[in-house]
Amino acid sequence: MSALLRKRATQFPVVQVSGPRQSGKTTLCKACFTEHTYVSLESPDVLRQAREDPRGLLRAIAGGAILDEVQNAPTLLSYLQAEVDHDPRPGRFILTGSQHLALTAAVTQSLAGRVAILELLPFSYQELRSARPNDDVWTVVWRGGYPALFDRPVEPYEWLSSYVATYVERDVRQILNVTDLTAFQTFVQLAASRTAQVLDHSRLGADVGITHNTAKKWFSVLEASYLCFRLPPFFRNLGKRLAKTPKAHFFDSGLVCYLLGIRSPEQLRLHPLRGAIFESWVISEIVKAYANQGEQPTLTYFRDKHGLEVDAVIELGLSTCTVEIKSGETVPSDAFVALDQLSKLFESQSEPVRANLTALVHAGAARWERKGTAVLPWSAAGEFAWPGLKAN
Repeated sequence: MSALLRKRATQFPVVQVSGPRQSGKTTLCKACFTEHTYVSLESPDVLRQAREDPRGLLRAIAGGAILDEVQNAPTLLSYLQAEVDHDPRPGRFILTGSQHLALTAAVTQSLAGRVAILELLPFSYQELRSARPNDDVWTVVWRGGYPALFDRPVEPYEWLSSYVATYVERDVRQILNVTDLTAFQTFVQLAASRTAQVLDHSRLGADVGITHNTAKKWFSVLEASYLCFRLPPFFRNLGKRLAKTPKAHFFDSGLVCYLLGIRSPEQLRLHPLRGAIFESWVISEIVKAYANQGEQPTLTYFRDKHGLEVDAVIELGLSTCTVEIKSGETVPSDAFVALDQLSKLFESQSEPVRANLTALVHAGAARWERKGTAVLPWSAAGEFAWPGLKAN
């Protein structure tokens, strides 16, 4: 994302880089803007100044600054608006933040038209493959993509345990007043066990012993912290798409494995939820590939009342790319049934849906084509955001 980040800084006075904690936002921004003053709004004294004397703080850093974890001082953004209106030189202020919903609301209200927004998620495999060429699929999925796991001698279980305790639970207290932390911990674990499944707040809440509304609020905390996201179902009518039930996916498969007690790639290979975890990993790889280009794909899944289901539908203008995901290393002939049926269904509509690309991603290493369907290895999951694919 570094080239894109520098480019946006030549076009906008403010650039925001948001994403989960420990995804590398500060490291990236410091590397790209070495002349900028670094200001951490996690520091109590700096945060106090940002809240009590915002004009004084902005005057001190008028030459250019990285404002880290800016969601801690949302009122500062109103003063920042006046500052960039007075001096709209591009690239002066780089913001980072790790609370998605709160930060987005504050930025869009105060800095609309003045800010470019990018999302930095944990490493994609496309970013890691040159540094870790010998890792097999289950090692990659089990470890996940948080940068700290690749630059220090620490086991994923140890680091993720600290991550959940230090960041996830702290953010919960900041975003929402959760009084029963034990119940919330159980909720997070159960949510992980339902990755790649239809999101049912009532059932999830009942299993934890909380109400439907509480489960809904708690899941929104996971979204706000960039741990989970909703994948809506595909419908021609956008209103219907939003009204139907989405699937829940975790951004990081390593975090899912930690929450489910999976302590090695070998355990993951044999785990009953292997298919769901692999599906979420592939979906996340697609999201990351677009995010690293500064884009958000129109990404959905397909399911009809007859049980026909396809894991991902990427809408590319008037066309679509339909993607089936299989966690086996061998692809049986019946793996293509859903893709074939969906293509026929699209063609039979009064307003046909153009499914001009179909693909199947599997956990093996082979790549071939089957009657117009691209069969891709797990290592190619991020190829769905290639410029050529978007253009076609």
